[in-house]
Amino acid sequence: MHGSLNTSRIDSPIAVKPTGYVWVIAVIAALGGLLFGYDWVVIGGAREFYEAYFQLTSPNLIGWANSCALVGCLVGSLAAGSLADIFGRKRILLVAAILFAVSSVLTGWAHLFSSFIAWRIAGGIAIGLSSNVSPLYIAEVSPSNLRGRLVSLNQFAIVVGILLAQVVNWFLARPVPEYSSPDALLHSWNVQYGWRWMFSALVVPSVIFAFAALGIPESPRWLVARSRKVEAHAILQKIGGPTYATTEVARIDRVLNFEQDVTTNSWKELVRPSVRRVILIGISLATLQQWTGINVLFNYAAEVYRKAGYGANDIFLNIVITGTINLFFTLISMFVIDRIGRRKLMISGCIGIAISHFLCAIAYHAAAGGIAVLVLTLSAIGCYALTLAPVTWVLISEIFPQRIRAQGISVSVSALWIASFALTYSFPLLDRGLGTASVFVIYGVICVLGCLLVATSVKETKGRSLEEIETDLLAGNK
Repeated sequence: MHGSLNTSRIDSPIAVKPTGYVWVIAVIAALGGLLFGYDWVVIGGAREFYEAYFQLTSPNLIGWANSCALVGCLVGSLAAGSLADIFGRKRILLVAAILFAVSSVLTGWAHLFSSFIAWRIAGGIAIGLSSNVSPLYIAEVSPSNLRGRLVSLNQFAIVVGILLAQVVNWFLARPVPEYSSPDALLHSWNVQYGWRWMFSALVVPSVIFAFAALGIPESPRWLVARSRKVEAHAILQKIGGPTYATTEVARIDRVLNFEQDVTTNSWKELVRPSVRRVILIGISLATLQQWTGINVLFNYAAEVYRKAGYGANDIFLNIVITGTINLFFTLISMFVIDRIGRRKLMISGCIGIAISHFLCAIAYHAAAGGIAVLVLTLSAIGCYALTLAPVTWVLISEIFPQRIRAQGISVSVSALWIASFALTYSFPLLDRGLGTASVFVIYGVICVLGCLLVATSVKETKGRSLEEIETDLLAGNK
């Protein structure tokens, strides 16, 4: 029999006004998201040029080149939880920054396809580390009344990174003659050098992130778990004052003491019935975020818009427009996530994306193309940026108990990258075999199923402390 935690002993969270300190450390941690976003999307603008350089023609090779980084993402995600628990959140963020810098340069200046693949996978490891530890760190330093907004900074940074990559691609890509011969394309500046600088540009924000990460404190929850309460109190006092610091240290300590009574192995606890259920929810939410199909609109944007009738030069402009819409709606989400709540946003997002995909399928089937496809893809991206994109990361960072939070996030984000690999690798094959309209119908159906999942399985976490959420879980509450 496990002990029970008296929920009445868990004080209500103290509302904390935003301070410059908590915003600064959250913004620095979120730079990991910016590097993630850039490295994830830069390939969308570079792909037609490196494909010409490496002479890739088969769907399998094209899909592998575009998705190989996800192998690294999975490796990084699986390792991130244990590494963050052993070495601390701060050190892993620093390692990710260094790996981003090294891999981006060596990917850009690879002359063999095998080298290109190897360094893309290394960059994927950096994405896997940062995509786990950045939201984990921000969630653990954030007061409960600000947590949704602050964790959303990570998604905002991802979107800024996406837009930055799209703008850099647009700026570096020289005008492409619409009917250029294959030989002329092969010897063009874009194919010989342009795509290399697109990847290499990531070294600048990577170095900035590395130096900035040296100045942030360690997670106070990680410090308390290591019996370093004085250090944790000092950090929490800077965040919310002495009363807040004393209350939070006591709250974290009580829950950690209870966890030590009920389990001695955080990985083994993942199979406990109450925890197993929340692990499955985390995996399902992460998979849903990818299988909505939105990342196809980023990674295969050139292909999607080319089939809609756009020329090579207009495609780059359309890609920048999608990034701008993505940024705008992500910014709005930061102001509404702690007001509307996670659950409502997720449900409405699934509905909005599903409608956009179904209408886009109709547009492709009717050969409407052009502006219709552009508007509908922008609609889907806007819905995604406002809802599933930020809210999934917030929920994943909130729903797991402290003792297994790093492992729970690791498992969920690993599922996200597996789902993303399946999505990215399969799109060229599905598109060629079924047609673009049918592919969008599939993504729309997945969104409908996702709406049902959220409506039946996800509990609202808005305004609750991490310890309150954990108490419900440990006490066996449904």
